[in-house]
Amino acid sequence: MIKENVSQILSKLPPGVELVAAAKTRTPQEIQEAVNAGIIIIGENYVQEAEEAFGVVGNKAKWHFIGHLQTNKVKKAVQIFDVIETVDSLRLAKEIDKRSAVIGKVMSVLIEINSGKEQQKTGVLPETAEELIRQIAALKNVKIIGLMTMGPFSENPEDSRPYFVVTKQLFDKMKSLNIPNVEMKYLSMGMSSSYGVAIEEGANLVRIGTKIFGERSQK
Repeated sequence: MIKENVSQILSKLPPGVELVAAAKTRTPQEIQEAVNAGIIIIGENYVQEAEEAFGVVGNKAKWHFIGHLQTNKVKKAVQIFDVIETVDSLRLAKEIDKRSAVIGKVMSVLIEINSGKEQQKTGVLPETAEELIRQIAALKNVKIIGLMTMGPFSENPEDSRPYFVVTKQLFDKMKSLNIPNVEMKYLSMGMSSSYGVAIEEGANLVRIGTKIFGERSQK
């Protein structure tokens, strides 16, 4: 099933749009199956789950962190991940910078935008994103390569469109500013239900789990 799902999704993605297989709660064997089917980027929400899967899959894929990263998990995260998509504070960025310096790595990150301005959600508000980006850009072992957003959850993909539009506008603005050490390369938006709308609004990185692996078993 996973092989067929991956093949179907990849065949429908426009040129220039990359697929992140969102592997939350999936077994290392399921993730390996997805990689064998052509997945190049694995997205993990938890460092511990990623560590287990990395032990099986290793460098056969790139690893993106797509969950909320706690500072006490950063040391391990910078060893596993190629990109951290969810940086939303200077405090977290400084910890990533410090831990990356120790292992001689420059960590690629996306800035997470709270496009829906939801109090319970992580992410920086669109109107304060530029200030945060300028602060993080000064760090030597962190490289900003784009933006990421979740947007408020809804069953209707169209409900997500305004939040994707806001994030794309911010992405374009940041690109035009040519801030040193900031490369607006990736716009990570859209999940299994909303990735079609996200692509229409400019996403070039989509995070898909259910449509690849099937519904999650309730734990």
